[in-house]
Amino acid sequence: MATLPDKEKLVRNFSRCANWEEKYLYIIELGATLPESSESLHKPENAISGCQSQVWILMHTDEAGRVVLYGDSDTAIVKGLIAIVFILYQQLTPAEIMAFDVRPWFGQLALTQHLTPTRSQGMEAMIRAIRHKAQVLS
Repeated sequence: MATLPDKEKLVRNFSRCANWEEKYLYIIELGATLPESSESLHKPENAISGCQSQVWILMHTDEAGRVVLYGDSDTAIVKGLIAIVFILYQQLTPAEIMAFDVRPWFGQLALTQHLTPTRSQGMEAMIRAIRHKAQVLS
């Protein structure tokens, strides 16, 4: 299984896609790189409300105080969006997550104007949930 790229490589890879069909395929490919989920992830307390698809996110910190994220969805494109959100937050502490504004990154990827309103709302729900979990952990 491949690892998720860093933020800069994500932007570079997106810019190399010729059109939005290629970008959607790349998003799906990113979702496939997420670790295979276990049944422990699919608990009600890990479910993210506000998403049209089923989404589960589990978050804890490692020994260095950095956030570790696990996620899954019942749809390939949403699983890819989870991967994008995870790329933006990987290697950050809970306090850094609270201070980090992901919206400029979404602007660089041109995600907001190409997602359906329900998918955009789902991404916002994921971000709110991660920020809330980070606040609890800090």
